[in-house]
Amino acid sequence: MQGSKMYQEVILDHYRNPRRWGRLSPATVSHTGENASCGDELTFDLRLAEDGETIEEVTFTGEGCAISIASASLLAEELPGMTLSEVRDLNREDALDLLGIELTPMRVPCAVLAEKVVQDGIESHEEGA
Repeated sequence: MQGSKMYQEVILDHYRNPRRWGRLSPATVSHTGENASCGDELTFDLRLAEDGETIEEVTFTGEGCAISIASASLLAEELPGMTLSEVRDLNREDALDLLGIELTPMRVPCAVLAEKVVQDGIESHEEGA
């Protein structure tokens, strides 16, 4: 119970004080996505390093529940230094592990929205390159 309470406090802190909040200009990748079931919407901006593969800077904005904003904030802190390939390899469990708590099936889409937005943005960027 103690560990669960700690993670709940982390989630509330990231919701109330999201890290890397804002828009990035210029951005190499900008992408917006939403969770149609509840209306959460996130926009991620990424700046890639000169190698075109390593994420140098990340910001995000959006509106949503505590789970979706906290998940986006936690992910935004993890992404700098990762390669596009590493981000493509992230899966649902990785997003849930960042939050550190068990979620009901209804809340899982909120938790994985940020990861999906970033992955979809990378895919769109690569298709346009």
